[in-house]
Amino acid sequence: MASHQPSSTPPPIDFDAIKNLTSTEAKAVDQLILNELSSDVVLINQIGHYIVGSGGKRLRPMLLLLAAKSLGYTGSNHLILAAVIEFIHTATLLHDDVVDESELRRGKESANAVWGNSVSVLVGDYLYSSAFEMMVRTNNMRVMDILSKTTTAIAEGEVLQLLNCNNPATSEQKYLDVISRKTAILFSAATKLGAVISNTTPEIEESLAAYGQHLGIAFQLIDDALDYKSTQEELGKNLGDDLAEGKPTLPLIHAIAAAGSEQQAEIVRNAIKEGNRDAFNEVYNIVKDTDAIAYTEQRADEEVGKAIAALTPLPDSDFKEAMIQLANFSVQRNY
Repeated sequence: MASHQPSSTPPPIDFDAIKNLTSTEAKAVDQLILNELSSDVVLINQIGHYIVGSGGKRLRPMLLLLAAKSLGYTGSNHLILAAVIEFIHTATLLHDDVVDESELRRGKESANAVWGNSVSVLVGDYLYSSAFEMMVRTNNMRVMDILSKTTTAIAEGEVLQLLNCNNPATSEQKYLDVISRKTAILFSAATKLGAVISNTTPEIEESLAAYGQHLGIAFQLIDDALDYKSTQEELGKNLGDDLAEGKPTLPLIHAIAAAGSEQQAEIVRNAIKEGNRDAFNEVYNIVKDTDAIAYTEQRADEEVGKAIAALTPLPDSDFKEAMIQLANFSVQRNY
């Protein structure tokens, strides 16, 4: 089994080669998504197509397909559930952008910036409803149990994040609790569902669930690091958005803890309290001085190591190797 390499000396990851492993299934999932977005309410079609066609990596559905194929699954429920996962993810993006008042998503104007908040929230609700309508077709109570608990946890994570906003006293543990529910739980559900529909052992189910959870945490850690490291073009959203929203992400939490002076720490605290985008350059320099990005990346590396270790019980295959490579990709990407 391939071993995890630290992000300082990354092996090249061929993301397109990983995608090609499930390209046939991915096309079927895309077609299913388009079919499900077919509504006689024209605006639903319009916004749904705008969001779904906006160039996301489709990482979560890809993980579900890889997990199922790594266990030799031969049915069609993995296609339905991959579409369900993407619908839930897209619904959370629509709601996120309204809550955060974001203007950019994946390099394009966000749906709420184009059509307004009310429409975005309602179309997000439509996608959630469609997801549950689709999952019923699998006729599998465990699938419905996992996904209903997942969507509840995501909502809890959103509320927790809102409570932490503008609070510079937020601890690393509280931050991790938010991203575990808000982001990682959907990765975990995707990979666990691949195991559930494959009728595998409880050990494999839990291994794949753990893989998804650790991968999801690593993914969000890197997302939060990129807000202080990437360019707007690469990131597809405005740099400093997290700071403007008063989000105490790990780079900021570490910068406060490791600040060289109380004055530096206070600058970061005040920027979080006030959601002050104008302080971005000053905060960025403090983040840089305290090695907060390197610390965040190191924490992400640790999560990736745990994710890869969780795959040990799975039989060796190209699909398992692709999941290992995706874990490494999650910490090497710049978008």
